[in-house]
Amino acid sequence: MNVNDVMEHFNLEGVVQEYVGAADRIGLWKSEEAVFTKVFNKNQRLLELGCGAGRIALGLAARGYGHITGVDFAINMIIEAERLRQKKGLEARFRAGDARDLKEFKNKEFDGVIFGFNGLMQIPKKQEREVVMREAYRVLAPGGYFVFTTHDRNNPRWKLFWIEETKRWYKGKQSGLLYNFGDIFTDTPYGKVYLHIPDDAEIRDVAERVGFKIESNQWRSEIARERRDVLEMSEECRFWVLQKPIWI
Repeated sequence: MNVNDVMEHFNLEGVVQEYVGAADRIGLWKSEEAVFTKVFNKNQRLLELGCGAGRIALGLAARGYGHITGVDFAINMIIEAERLRQKKGLEARFRAGDARDLKEFKNKEFDGVIFGFNGLMQIPKKQEREVVMREAYRVLAPGGYFVFTTHDRNNPRWKLFWIEETKRWYKGKQSGLLYNFGDIFTDTPYGKVYLHIPDDAEIRDVAERVGFKIESNQWRSEIARERRDVLEMSEECRFWVLQKPIWI
């Protein structure tokens, strides 16, 4: 499993249309709106990585955020995001790009970076995910925030699963397509999807190594009570709010 495999999945027509439906009908989660409106103001320059069909970017644009750029490595997602933007008459920019190499953006160009819907954890290999975090750090202005979500291996609902998974990795019986403990495949109507499930300590370690200050870390359910369609879209996750130090 590599990044190209992941990109191929997210370019599939059925997957793209699911993301279009979420962008068109679901929009921002209550928890996302609560977090984003708390840490970002409407005049700031915001970059959304892994923007898909524009659910978050267009949701913020509809709320008056006027300087949003969405990037995704799946070109079919970007095409649909731009189509929805025009349909809704909103201000946002969308472009194809790799979150691991944001070469089109200057150092300190953005006041905020977002990687929603656990997207950061769909990048295979821990070193590649750290590269993304370093790129987010680079393009952030001092004092800017990087907000992203992850699942968490400490979720009590999955305790027995991770006990068995620990045994499997200890015996070397895990799939040869997986790289690090916490890697899994989830089944979808369009095939298996790679996902890394970290724990709290893992995220803290890489965030601090990159140079971020951890501002907050909350379960989604602690932030807001979500609608049924959101709960069907994504189960419990953590919101991470990291800040680039102002003295950088």
